[in-house]
Amino acid sequence: MQVSEKNRSFTQLIEFQIEPRQQLALVAALSTQSERLAQRHGGFINASVQVSDDGRRVLNYLQWRSREDGEAAFKCFEHGEEDFWTLIRAHQATAVTFGSFQVLRSFERSHDDALHCRLNG
Repeated sequence: MQVSEKNRSFTQLIEFQIEPRQQLALVAALSTQSERLAQRHGGFINASVQVSDDGRRVLNYLQWRSREDGEAAFKCFEHGEEDFWTLIRAHQATAVTFGSFQVLRSFERSHDDALHCRLNG
């Protein structure tokens, strides 16, 4: 059975390369920004901000119900009150990598500790 592209969830990954001294401030800014996106845009599923062991990379993970939801939210992130480019400059990111993916399957543990595979579509 073919999974309809329209029914697949959509994940945006943004990786920042920074100096370790910028890590805590960038994590706080991305957490605040992710929370604002979640509150203002329908289709939000979840988000996380992750850091590398060496403190030089920060990963912002945002998952949306559809590509359209994610792209609409990112447009606001790009041109909003705390626009994306200001965030990059403020935290002196030396490189930023963007990735986007359609989610075909995800696994999660249920309240009874069983492992479930959720097929999107």
